[in-house]
Amino acid sequence: MELSTTVRELIIKARIVSFEDWKTTHSPAIIDLFQSADDRREYLTDDELDKIEANSSSNSSLIPIARLLRDAATEIVDDARDRVLATFPAITQPGGGLYPAARAEACWRDFWHFLRCVTYGIAGGSVEYTSDMGLDYMNLLYQELQVPLDAMVLGLQELKTASLTRVEPELKPTLAPYFDRLISKLQDFKK
Repeated sequence: MELSTTVRELIIKARIVSFEDWKTTHSPAIIDLFQSADDRREYLTDDELDKIEANSSSNSSLIPIARLLRDAATEIVDDARDRVLATFPAITQPGGGLYPAARAEACWRDFWHFLRCVTYGIAGGSVEYTSDMGLDYMNLLYQELQVPLDAMVLGLQELKTASLTRVEPELKPTLAPYFDRLISKLQDFKK
């Protein structure tokens, strides 16, 4: 599937994470660790998480959760994908919003990246991890590609559900807002 110039430009601009609001709460060295991982479009490594934990007394208890979610990312994304397919069984069939297969694969890849972004917020101890500008570009990208937003929002909700089943019950209220932040931003695309 050949992407238009507009789509290729929007993909570059649709960076949904920003650490700008962290400058008063995180050191430049720690922000650089997060920015480096985001620039690589990867989850934080064990070494990066260890450095963040060593320099962050207030959210050190969240580092193991970020690590757990990173390590279970494939299974979490698979769970979310299965729920989307169960809810929208024709979505990957001819005429469905995630047909052909390349569209579906892009959707599942977005789920993986959404979870990656959520883990940055968790590891940083801040629900303020999204970029309004990057989300605006993602909205334009999704409009251009006619991405089925109901399925994407459901996928994010299911990422949250699958993630929260992997943590202790008392941590669920602490972790839910990190997911809710991105869910609400994506729900705004539908307005």
